[in-house]
Amino acid sequence: MRHEKKTENALFTIVWDIDDVLNNLMQVWLEQEWRPNHPDCTVTFAQIRSNPPHEVLGISLLEYQRSLDRFRTGEAGRNLAPVPEVVDWFVQHGPRYRHIALTARPFVAVPPAADWVFRHFGQWIRGFGFVPSSRETDHAPAYDQDKGDWLRWIGVGDILVDDSSANQEAAITLGLQTVLVPQPWNQAGGTIHDALTELSQKLDLHSPVS
Repeated sequence: MRHEKKTENALFTIVWDIDDVLNNLMQVWLEQEWRPNHPDCTVTFAQIRSNPPHEVLGISLLEYQRSLDRFRTGEAGRNLAPVPEVVDWFVQHGPRYRHIALTARPFVAVPPAADWVFRHFGQWIRGFGFVPSSRETDHAPAYDQDKGDWLRWIGVGDILVDDSSANQEAAITLGLQTVLVPQPWNQAGGTIHDALTELSQKLDLHSPVS
């Protein structure tokens, strides 16, 4: 993964997950899409202890995927608000580093994600990658099985910011540093503010002394 030691003035590259890191997709989907259309559902966002959450919700994986895909390709999904703390972080620190967005979505939901990223973070994020999530209607070649494969291929990432422990472990294996964004389905603990503080601290260790 590490091709060569970075020179003193080289910019570190941060790879950002999109859903549930740059935005609050799962929470908004649950509270504005799923529960209003399923009034018998009493599951709260804090109770989503696994991702995907179909077993927590008592539904099939296919039913969950279809609902989520409809949401994120619809108007509400296309107009998700970015996480304010993340926007503030980019405003303050973004220009000091390079940034790539990396998502795992089915093909149908990738164009809205790319549009969303560049509308809200295009001032800083210059690269976009995706690993297709499996869907029965998709038959494109599978270049990468997961984000670890994609990160190995691209070979330029230094720090991964993600909400998935599995993606974190894959990145660490490749030699990247990681920041796990706290969500009910992981063991990160703390808040988004804590995660961004951790990110800044990791980056400060590599910043040239002025």
